[in-house]
Amino acid sequence: MPKIVDHDERRLELVDATWRIIAKLGIEGATMREIATEAGFANGALKPYFPTKDTLLAFAFSHVFNRTNQRIEAVTAGKSGIAALRAFCVEVLPLDEERINEARIVIPFWQKAVNDPAKAAIHRESMEQWHAALLGHLAEARKSGAVTTAVDDDALAGQLLNMLLGAQIWAALAPEGRTDLGLNEQLEGFLALLTR
Repeated sequence: MPKIVDHDERRLELVDATWRIIAKLGIEGATMREIATEAGFANGALKPYFPTKDTLLAFAFSHVFNRTNQRIEAVTAGKSGIAALRAFCVEVLPLDEERINEARIVIPFWQKAVNDPAKAAIHRESMEQWHAALLGHLAEARKSGAVTTAVDDDALAGQLLNMLLGAQIWAALAPEGRTDLGLNEQLEGFLALLTR
């Protein structure tokens, strides 16, 4: 009887292998052969799932984004205003090795998106979704009286989003093994400015 293959599971195995290889060798060193070897597959076994490294990178970015959103949904459940805003940001910030490795996937994707309209659209849609969520949490905080700054919520959400995305670069370029980059303190500083 032929072996039944779970194609979704295999795709995720390949994405996990991609993270490990990019973390070790960088995007240029992450060849399809290296990824296949890391995942324990023959090189040709990747083709049906990801015909090119580019398609694998796009899938990996979407997977990172979806996984982050699942974490955000879990930690913001039952919270609103500043508490939800803080929880949202903490899940996006690269505060541990797993999220730093996620940043190492996101950054090469951004590099490709600069010259690829389809990838740029994926990124834009993702960031619009996050921007809307941040706006919602800010509106709740303002309604409850927690946010007292006169700065427009749209500008605040943009500042927060830029801080979160910049943290990806900061963490990805940090010395290996260094995860304490003061990002929590920076977030708390920003939130304190909102609530003065």
